[in-house]
Amino acid sequence: MHQESVHQERETRKKPLSRRRVLALSGGALLAAGCTQGEERPRERAGDSPDARAAAEGPDGVLGANFNEDPDSVTFGELRGVSASWIRGFVPMPEVTADASRQRAIERLLDAHHLGYGTVLSLKFPYNHRPIPGPGSSAMTEELARVDRVLHAVLDTVDVLAIGNEPFIESLPRDRRSGALNRFYETVAEHIVAYRKKHFPSHCRTRLYMGAFNHLDKPDGRTAATDRWLSFTRRTQEIEGVDIHPHVSAPKEVKPYVDYILPRLRDGQKFLVTEFSLVQLWKLHLKDEIPARFASRYRFPAATPVWKVIEEAVEHPFPEEKWRDFLSMSPWFESHKHFLRDQVSYFRDTGRLAVATYGVTQGAAMTREFGPDKQPWLLNSLYANRTVERSEDGSPAHNYGFFDDFRALQRSQDRRPLRN
Repeated sequence: MHQESVHQERETRKKPLSRRRVLALSGGALLAAGCTQGEERPRERAGDSPDARAAAEGPDGVLGANFNEDPDSVTFGELRGVSASWIRGFVPMPEVTADASRQRAIERLLDAHHLGYGTVLSLKFPYNHRPIPGPGSSAMTEELARVDRVLHAVLDTVDVLAIGNEPFIESLPRDRRSGALNRFYETVAEHIVAYRKKHFPSHCRTRLYMGAFNHLDKPDGRTAATDRWLSFTRRTQEIEGVDIHPHVSAPKEVKPYVDYILPRLRDGQKFLVTEFSLVQLWKLHLKDEIPARFASRYRFPAATPVWKVIEEAVEHPFPEEKWRDFLSMSPWFESHKHFLRDQVSYFRDTGRLAVATYGVTQGAAMTREFGPDKQPWLLNSLYANRTVERSEDGSPAHNYGFFDDFRALQRSQDRRPLRN
């Protein structure tokens, strides 16, 4: 592409925030951050700012915030509250229309970029209920057209693009066994690499990773398909690593993920951890009886199960002290309250972590019809915004253990010059 065309291509992606966007964001978060109509983030020139240098070198050991598929669940004020300057979300590809910049997750990440945040976007291709398209098929052509719309909106703006969200869950078992899963994602990745090379021949700030592995702690989670995934990643020079999602039932189950991927990556490649938690451990204890001390202090029947207390907190949010007592008096939580701190330290100690991100708030889906078989994602969050009463100024409560550790893990070298 001619250099003038490249310049025009870049500028269409870096449009200033409109007044509509400023006013639309909940709680006036962007107004509080000082963004006004027509204001545009200054274009970086190599080496002329810490932000530009960080973009050139790529993220190294960063801990950011994650909103998954629900960008409306997190405000920029809440991100400032935890001192986060990186944010991640995923886009369900069927939601992408002609203007991908209007898709909710993408729109929120573009807003975050304009405020100075580092950004990570994962592409989610949900094929767990239908066959995955084959190369050259009409369905693949349609999928690649949606990919192009996303690339037009985000390339050279978001810092990291993960190709796939949880592909080994979001696909049919037969497609994983037959190689169809690998062929699909290899086709998508090669298409993205070619698009980036065409439209940004000299430099593009967006770094490419292959999307996330699940269940690598289990022998049946490590297969010919996962080996092929890493082999493709290793030999594709434009791909800078892979993502992992260790949602586990014990901290020791995280290490097998790292032990599996690192020897299969080439020197210089890194990994993302855009989701991680002890949600499987929490679920194992939902039917336990609550601690006797907590039951006595707050007048619960002695045989009350854990899930029943959480259900009550969802329906009638607790005072912050009561929620803190519930978690701190429960041995299964208290003994793991520093899981976030310990795992991020472990990831950083490998020297190969690019970005890890962690869930910020308790989303609506986490609390809907809570019961003994519900995945208790809400216990992971940094804010206890749906199980604890809000303060007089309307701000959400801090979740026990994780909130303070997340803030303490923020390093000066990772902080972006945000527009506050």
